[in-house]
Amino acid sequence: MTDAEQRAGAKQFVKDWTGRGYEKGESQTFWLALLRDIFGIAEPEKYISFEEQVKLDHTSFIDAYIPTTHVMIEQKSLGKDLRKGIRQSDGSILSPLQQAKRYAAELPYSQRPRYIVTCNFSSFLVYDMENPQGEPAEILLENLPDEYYRLGFLVKEDDKYIQKEVEISVQAGNLVGKLYDVLLQKYIDPNDEETLKDLNILCVRIVFCLYAEDAGIFGAHGMFHDYLARNRQNCRRALLDLFCVLDTKPEDRDPYMDDELAAFPYVNGGLFAKEDVTIPKFDDEIIDIILRDCSEQFDWSHISPTIFGAVFESTLNPDTRRSGGMHYTSIENIHKVIDPLFLDELRDEFQKIAGEKRKKERNKKLRQFQDKLASLNFLDPACGSGNFLTETYMSLRKLENEVISLLNDGSQVLGGLDNPIKVQISQFYGIEINDFAVTVAKTALWIAESQMMKETELIVHMELDFLPLTTNAYIVEGNALRMNWGDVIAPEKLNYIMGNPPFVGARIMNNAQKSDVFMIFEEWKNIGNLDYVACWYKKAADMMKHTAIRAALVSTNSVSQGDAVATLWAPLFSEGIHIDFAHRTFIWDSESNQKAHVHCIIIGFSRAPNIKERIIYEGAQLRVVDNINGYLVDAPSVFIYSRKKPLSNVPTMVFGSMANDGGNFFFDENEYKNFISKEPLAQQYIRPFLGAHEFINNKKRYCLWLENVNPSELRKMPYVMEILHKVREIRSKSSRISTQKLADTPFLFGEIRQPNTTYLLIPRHSSQNRRGKLQVEFEQP
Repeated sequence: MTDAEQRAGAKQFVKDWTGRGYEKGESQTFWLALLRDIFGIAEPEKYISFEEQVKLDHTSFIDAYIPTTHVMIEQKSLGKDLRKGIRQSDGSILSPLQQAKRYAAELPYSQRPRYIVTCNFSSFLVYDMENPQGEPAEILLENLPDEYYRLGFLVKEDDKYIQKEVEISVQAGNLVGKLYDVLLQKYIDPNDEETLKDLNILCVRIVFCLYAEDAGIFGAHGMFHDYLARNRQNCRRALLDLFCVLDTKPEDRDPYMDDELAAFPYVNGGLFAKEDVTIPKFDDEIIDIILRDCSEQFDWSHISPTIFGAVFESTLNPDTRRSGGMHYTSIENIHKVIDPLFLDELRDEFQKIAGEKRKKERNKKLRQFQDKLASLNFLDPACGSGNFLTETYMSLRKLENEVISLLNDGSQVLGGLDNPIKVQISQFYGIEINDFAVTVAKTALWIAESQMMKETELIVHMELDFLPLTTNAYIVEGNALRMNWGDVIAPEKLNYIMGNPPFVGARIMNNAQKSDVFMIFEEWKNIGNLDYVACWYKKAADMMKHTAIRAALVSTNSVSQGDAVATLWAPLFSEGIHIDFAHRTFIWDSESNQKAHVHCIIIGFSRAPNIKERIIYEGAQLRVVDNINGYLVDAPSVFIYSRKKPLSNVPTMVFGSMANDGGNFFFDENEYKNFISKEPLAQQYIRPFLGAHEFINNKKRYCLWLENVNPSELRKMPYVMEILHKVREIRSKSSRISTQKLADTPFLFGEIRQPNTTYLLIPRHSSQNRRGKLQVEFEQP
């Protein structure tokens, strides 16, 4: 909506609601109208939820909650004082804010509100939970035409800092793509596999140097930029020399090297280890892109490592990404996996410790909790550019920084320790088939480590050494389905498996992927209908044997639908696997340039006894349930197996007739009219044709139906004979013997299943976006 439209909407809204407002009867109408008429939310009933249950010592209900922006609303009737206490059903006296806070404390951490709004129809009090002790911002209904923008947080999905991170990270990815393209043109053989590998390494190294100089890791600001600028005439040799120095310990360096090279620190970690990486000749265009576009005009220190990993990987060939089934992941979606898997529980544990009044006891528990964080190990067996690992590392480090802050308690140094950080990137393990993605994942984790160390420095008021790198993430290159995960990390050391394995449907897998499936599910039945992602469920379940490992994986919703449920989950459940939590179908968006819009589910599962509540998430709602079966519903674990015959005495459902004609038998409305004008005798042999598309969308389509036709009649219709000639030629050239045989009867459909009685037509596919009644009207030609 434009500003003028919003102001007009706000004026009308004020006019409609001045003097009105009954909590029980009009709250929902009030908020739906506000979101629709002022902020342009087309279907506000899908955007905001009302009367969600929350369990205290009794069952209560949240008046309204906006999950996208994490806003909780406590609504009161017109005239109620929003700052005064109100007697509750349990006898307690709470202000609307206190009431909302009590509800918020019982929500999973990932769903706790960023903002709490209390409202009495004439006034809005807005509390920012990032500043819980601060005074609320008050917005009066009468002022909305001029101040509607102050309620913009209701619909803005991210705060300004997160938005800035996303924008910067996407800009960084675009710069990498620009640099990649111009460098590729300078190689002698740009299609050579080794050339592409060297180019990927070169891009990662340049980006790390750009980040290191902006983040202060190299020491002096602009150090990398100035070095290249001074060596502009021989930039290629300057980079080769620099990479060698960055991989050499100070004590092992040439004591007579130039001072400008000697000033660079030793990096370690293997990023600069390959000495024979091929670097092409640099021309002025490449040097200007690095110096001007990438260095002078861009600050790399504010990128989000989680998002940047995805956009960095977008420099790969798009066809390579699609064939591998990769889909990159937004931070919000990552938290749908890691929050219920482990992070909510850790945050709750920290909050309980932080609430301990006895300082000595609290500090003891804080140190034990920090040791616990440092003992956890994570595996992403399809890690791509490391999004899940990076975001998990940063989440743990943020939690550890809260621990350090409480232990520090305002003192200048933390107990005399040289380095208070215990959580390390060496706790993170990954498997990835693409060599470039492996390097990106490691680099993203190093960047994350650098950023989180800066935050720790602000807490303890001391400088910490980032270089040389002393820890390394264990990201292994290879096909995760062809390797023993126990060789990457021993099962008894592992705590959590998580990730977003490739989405490749059962019917579109290549031969290598089909081979993987048959190897993983050896001796299982009906595995031809399983999607590729099912292999990761099986491998994870095998890894869990005799351990307390818990897992959560993202997959297409095919593994919880149809006969795939019985094929996959019946054997796993019989082995002791159970589902701990599940996100039912939702649309999975990404941060990559080529966004993937896939209908996904998230399934958390384990073998270990389930000591937590089982939860089903559906959109903004969550339900604590007794059991989650393979169809992701709260019901006993029963299975519906595929069968060819109906259970009772009803007509058998069959697949429709298949023409196998190369499209020659079919006509749209105009084609039908043109054909009949040329071949009027054929009108008696043309029938309406209904497939799923025509049936659902009321489209008119026709086909030539020549069953039982007399050959002498055919010879009277030259244009029909022309069609039959084309059909015979198409069928005879087929590689399938069965299709070749059909060339003997070119006047018939390849497969005929047309009923001779009244029948029920059921489309095999539809769309969730289809609206309105289905009405098909056809006139018999």
